[in-house]
Amino acid sequence: MADVDPTPREDLVGVGPWPGGEAAWPDDPRYDAELLAEGDRRNVPDEFRYWSVEAIVAELDTRRHPLHVAIENWAHDFNIGSVVRTANAFNVAGVHVVGRRRWNRRGAMVTDRYLHVEHHPDVEGFVERARGEGLAVVGVDNVPGSVPMEGFVWPERCVLVLGQESTGLTPPMQEACDVVVHITQYGSTRSINAGAAGAIAMHSWVLQHVPHPSP
Repeated sequence: MADVDPTPREDLVGVGPWPGGEAAWPDDPRYDAELLAEGDRRNVPDEFRYWSVEAIVAELDTRRHPLHVAIENWAHDFNIGSVVRTANAFNVAGVHVVGRRRWNRRGAMVTDRYLHVEHHPDVEGFVERARGEGLAVVGVDNVPGSVPMEGFVWPERCVLVLGQESTGLTPPMQEACDVVVHITQYGSTRSINAGAAGAIAMHSWVLQHVPHPSP
């Protein structure tokens, strides 16, 4: 079944049923019959209109970037959903939840269905997985010894690790990181929202490793 999000005014987003009725439906297995019949109100790019979730994931898998994102989840951090949604926007190869399995999915707005999300009960298991994939482990936290993200050369194959906003990366995770970077701040607040920090870090990696068309 397609992941159609109900909305009080369906005319605000998406498209209606495929014009011409069932007789005019495209002969393509990527298309979802329910969406063709009822319309596609999902927040997806036009190229994926009427496609099934499975078909979209399969196509995204051909375009994934060699970047992974991890976040420690020891107190059900509500920022995880925001991080997942951003990870979808940048089409990362994988998202890793370290600690508690359950997390607040509301902020992800069903984007987790288009990603490969893995759970690791502890830091050791996560690090073993990262090393097995040949990923550098890059922490994001403003702790002593961290280096400014500005000017940092991101490894192409890496996993950026976010801690919880209140406590940051745990000592075991800091110890496991190859390097910890921080976002330079200029105001009176010591920390930056974990969801925002994740978006900044992912975009910083993209600027260095993903070709962009000239304006």
